[in-house]
Amino acid sequence: MANIKSAIKRVKTAEKRRVANVQRKSSMRSAIKAVETFATEGNKEQALVAFNTASKKIDKAAAKGLIHSNKAGRDKSRLARLVNAL
Repeated sequence: MANIKSAIKRVKTAEKRRVANVQRKSSMRSAIKAVETFATEGNKEQALVAFNTASKKIDKAAAKGLIHSNKAGRDKSRLARLVNAL
């Protein structure tokens, strides 16, 4: 554990950010899986709604720096192709 006051604060801050980042990333992954699930079931309406939600979460993750912008584009493109194929 850190002894310096500013280092102690940084440890606390880093832990809070880590927890928030894990939560955001998990939420994004769940949204992606929802789109894939609806697409495999052949349910286009729900897949479209889930795609819109997933797209927002992917964009937010990229904006926050959780994922690279290229990965965000790749994921959205892959999901869009999946939904449009229905």
